[in-house]
Amino acid sequence: MTLHPGQDVRSEVLARCQAVLPDWQGRTVDEFDFADPKGFSSFTMGIQACDGVTVDPPAVLYRHLDGKENAILDSAEERRVFLMLGDNGIAARCLHYDDTCRIEEYYPGRTLTADDVYDPNIQQGVAAELHRFHRLDTTELPETTFFPLLFQRWAPLAERVLIEERNTFPHHEQHLCQPLLQMLEPATLDMVLRCLPDNEVEEPVFCHNDTYHGNTMVLDDGRVKLLDFEFSCRNQRVFDFANFFAETAMLHGFADEPHFRIGPIRHTDADLARFIGFYLDCADNDDPARRRSEQDQLLGQTRRAIMVSDYMYAMAAVPLAVEPLQKIRFLPYASQRFTRFLAAWQTEFGSTRF
Repeated sequence: MTLHPGQDVRSEVLARCQAVLPDWQGRTVDEFDFADPKGFSSFTMGIQACDGVTVDPPAVLYRHLDGKENAILDSAEERRVFLMLGDNGIAARCLHYDDTCRIEEYYPGRTLTADDVYDPNIQQGVAAELHRFHRLDTTELPETTFFPLLFQRWAPLAERVLIEERNTFPHHEQHLCQPLLQMLEPATLDMVLRCLPDNEVEEPVFCHNDTYHGNTMVLDDGRVKLLDFEFSCRNQRVFDFANFFAETAMLHGFADEPHFRIGPIRHTDADLARFIGFYLDCADNDDPARRRSEQDQLLGQTRRAIMVSDYMYAMAAVPLAVEPLQKIRFLPYASQRFTRFLAAWQTEFGSTRF
């Protein structure tokens, strides 16, 4: 069964949940509250029993996997990663996992807002989760790191959209396709990798790779939890620091299309340094001079890694532009992101090419 978030899919989703949750069997759609479908790369929906309806579990998160083309890892590796994260208390407990869907424990709480990113208490919680994440064993993960995998998996999808699907976009957006093809050039991947520490200088670790505020929750009990691990694989840890601030520059509500803009960077060096400091607080390091040196080094590396988020989100957005999961014009979004990446590269390295 193929699910289309634009349609009412509540009955189909409930049927899948009932197939694996015995206490939900015999219940009707009217006995549950269904959150609006959402997701940047995969379709998710929270489902909760209505007041007065007693079932076990009382709520789940449904994630649709069937037909997903833009995974970073293959399906078996992605499954192994998620289950490992659940075993380590980082991901939600998995209730069911097959080739078509995943049903997860439901977290009671709320996802972060852009303003939450600058809250020291939130930063401390996210930094602690990332420190746990980065220390997990990577021996069963592919040696290839995130950005080469992204380029390998997504470039063919993006090329198909930008060339073969170009005429499906509104006329005033079609001119954006040609400049975006530059994203798919090997030289552009070289530009991206130059923004990160060399793998031989700093060994890659297990990273989340999509830590922006929409993938982080503060639970009702105050704990902070990471969500959405579809991009998780080996990478440089500073990308997780940088990516946490990636979407805070998004501005919405403009009268003119596409009704959003990617504004100036909001974060300061002080914001980055405080976040990195919370991360280093999780490690055993009783040498103040060494700690200051490591913080300064990570701060410089994180500054450069910030621009790589623009490239990642531009590349991710293009395959979603034809049948978007969200009500956003993904082609203008990709164009703004990639333009900002090139501008930041020129400022940092003095050229628009590697």
